[in-house]
This record gives sequence, C-alpha cells and structure tokens, in this order.
Amino acid sequence: MKAGYIQTAPRFGDKPFNFSQVAELSAGVKADLLVLPELFATGYTFVSPEEAQSMAEPAGEGPTSDFLKKLSLDTGAIIVAGFAEEHQGLIYNSALLVSAGEVLDAYRKIHLFNREKLWFTPGNRSPEVFEINGVRIGIMICFDWFFPETARLLAMKGAQIIAHPSNLVMPYCQRSMPTRCLENRVFAVTANRIGRENRGTDDFLFTGASQITGIIGEVLSSAPIDTTFTDVVEINLSEADSKQLNPLNNLFSDRRTEFY
Repeated sequence: MKAGYIQTAPRFGDKPFNFSQVAELSAGVKADLLVLPELFATGYTFVSPEEAQSMAEPAGEGPTSDFLKKLSLDTGAIIVAGFAEEHQGLIYNSALLVSAGEVLDAYRKIHLFNREKLWFTPGNRSPEVFEINGVRIGIMICFDWFFPETARLLAMKGAQIIAHPSNLVMPYCQRSMPTRCLENRVFAVTANRIGRENRGTDDFLFTGASQITGIIGEVLSSAPIDTTFTDVVEINLSEADSKQLNPLNNLFSDRRTEFY
C-alpha cells in the first residue's frame, strides 16, 4: 500500500487557510492512507475551554468533515486527521477517519498532554482498529505514544499500521517510534506540524520531522524539521501480520502475562 503524511504549518483559528494549505500540499498526491497532524484545522494552543468549544465540530458535520471528505475523494486515500470534536456538550481532542467521501468514525485521545487537560475531556473509548479495503488501521494521537500500552493494544487488536496525528513539542517521539514499531511489528505514520504558537502562557515550537516507521524500526521517511512537507512511501502491510521474531520467539505468544 501507499502510506503518507502531510506536514503542515497551520495558522491558529484560521480554518480556511489551514484547509487550503492541506489542499495545496496534497495536490496531485495519490495514496491509500494519508495522515494529517493533530488539530490540523484549528491550531493547538487554546487559551480557554470556551475558545476550544468555539472551534469544535461534531464528527461528520461541519467544515472540517466536509473538507476531509473531499480530500479523501481527491487523493483516493483513507484520511486520518486530528480535530477538535464536540459531542453532547463535551470537547475532545479527536481524529477523524474518512474514506471514499464518508466519515467512518472518530478516535478520542485518551492521554491528554499538559494544558490539554484544561480544554478537553479525556477519550472515553478504547482505541480501536478499523478494517478498510483489507487494511487494518489503528489510531493514536500525539502523547498517546508515550504510553507503550496504546500501541501494544492496537497491535493486539490486529493493527497492521498505526496512524499517529501529532503536534509534537518534545524531542523524544521521532526516536522512540522505532521502538514502538519494533516491539509490536507494526508500521506507523506520525504526522507532525511545524511552526510556533505563543498564546496565553504557552509558547510552543513544534518539531516537524514527520515520520513513517517500519516493523523492524527502520525509518522509511523523515520530513524536515522546519518546512511543510508531503511524502508517500510504498509498504508491504503483510509484513506486519507475523509477530515471529525468529523460529523460537513470537512477540505476542511469548508474553508472560502471569507475571505482569
């Protein structure tokens, strides 16, 4: 399959600009899976719950869903993209899953980072694996990676590839995703953003370096740290179906769950 990411430089609160930037960066791109950053349409650094709520949208309704439906048709890709979700009066840091012009589901981030805890409600559902066109996709968002249980759970549920929308500000993730992929024998697409947001008490410099990682920890694609970027690589998803490390070791069946 052809899997890729779009690394953006969003303007806070400017959805029309952020949509147009993604459209420009995806022009002519054809892929089976494209991952966009966390909160790609709004920017990241909210200053109040009210501000987050003012930009949030229900899954499947509103301009962000409409844009992603069109993007999926234009690129032929399954799209995973971060957005601020409103549901029954609560605001979640979520990712939309879109395919063939339809919103299929939304994953809600379960591990909130820093002041996200002031604006968002933690996800209330276990991370799930979605099978689309024979591809088994797991979703986690940004700081979820810091908890190895997240990627392991998705792998145990059958994920071949993990879509990982992110707004990374610490230097650890890109060098850690090879371990997440190696220990679970899965592929991962980490879509990060670039730029700086200085709002309220927060001043964040985003680290770019979006990355596609293979099942033995090899980095298949790495974006620049300071420019927008799109890349698509060909991967063999069937490699993720076997958890056999060697003839006598299987990463899942060798787990000693009686001890942990």
